Amino acid sequence: MSISRILAIFRKDLAVGPRSPIILFALVMPLLLTLVLNLVFGGLLSAKPRLAIVDAGQSEVTELAIALPGIETTVLSDEADLKRRVETNEFDAGLVLSAEFDRLVRSGEKPELRLFIAGESYAVNRLVLAVTTIDVIREVEGKSPPVNVELVDLGRADPIPLSRRFVPVIAMYAFIIAGLFVPASSIVEERERRTVVAVLTSPANVTEFLCAKGALGIVLTVTMTTITLSLNEALGPAYGSMLAVIMITSVFWALLGLVIGLASKNSETLFAIVKGSGALLMAPVVFYIFPDWPEWIARIFPTYWAIDPLWRIMVDGRTIRDVLGPLAIVVAMSLALIPAIAVLSRKMQKQLATG
Repeated sequence: MSISRILAIFRKDLAVGPRSPIILFALVMPLLLTLVLNLVFGGLLSAKPRLAIVDAGQSEVTELAIALPGIETTVLSDEADLKRRVETNEFDAGLVLSAEFDRLVRSGEKPELRLFIAGESYAVNRLVLAVTTIDVIREVEGKSPPVNVELVDLGRADPIPLSRRFVPVIAMYAFIIAGLFVPASSIVEERERRTVVAVLTSPANVTEFLCAKGALGIVLTVTMTTITLSLNEALGPAYGSMLAVIMITSVFWALLGLVIGLASKNSETLFAIVKGSGALLMAPVVFYIFPDWPEWIARIFPTYWAIDPLWRIMVDGRTIRDVLGPLAIVVAMSLALIPAIAVLSRKMQKQLATG
């Protein structure tokens, strides 16, 4: 086996890549999903109500609002800017305080309180900000609020945002499309166009041909998964461990792609296999979206072991030492695919020889 011949085939595939719809799809799809995820969950499911304040007199209300843990408070200098940013839903509400606001409140007068509400803000955020504003003003006035509100979270102590729970879905798409579908479709395309015959009649052999296809899938998978996790701020604190896990799991996906590509007689068969196995491949990520579902069901699916190490490093702050067990299963599954690749490659050679 010659490394130079593998690199030659690999470079040829990279050169053809920009003209391949499959490779372009593998590059664009995770990025589009990331964009959609940030647009939907970054705004609609914001964890805290957002309050903007314009304070003309260094009011104590502003200090108390900034100190509140459950509200994101931003101090602005211009009322017109506040109105514009509330109108565009950058903030859920905007509060304008006059220069004499605190003095008037403490003297028993009723100064004008201008609270602007965003038209697209959630009702619960409006309620929280309105009640909080009244309570803070009562505190400045020297009166205690009529009730003390205590928020009790009945979920887990450190809840994981829904936006973060969707990251494994995007990562799985990167694995399946870049790692599995790209090498599989490349093999099928070369078989249909008979270009594989020209490659195999050159000094290159079938092993070098398949290694180049697998390398293409590995490089694309590592690149797109790393970019996807980085854009979603999900690489975790242990960057080295995350990259090592991505590289190990990308080998598994590339080998699985070689098996599917060799087993597919044509493009129709390939698409049928991918569509038919899509639910099986993607099933484990559903259990991250719905954490109350029993995890033992997810462990039944082989692809669970290829995605769970990423989740543990991303969410729990684990290192590669903590996920050696799942990675050993991934390596075992990868080794189990090699005999299947050998059998299917010999079958492909016989089919090509008979025309």
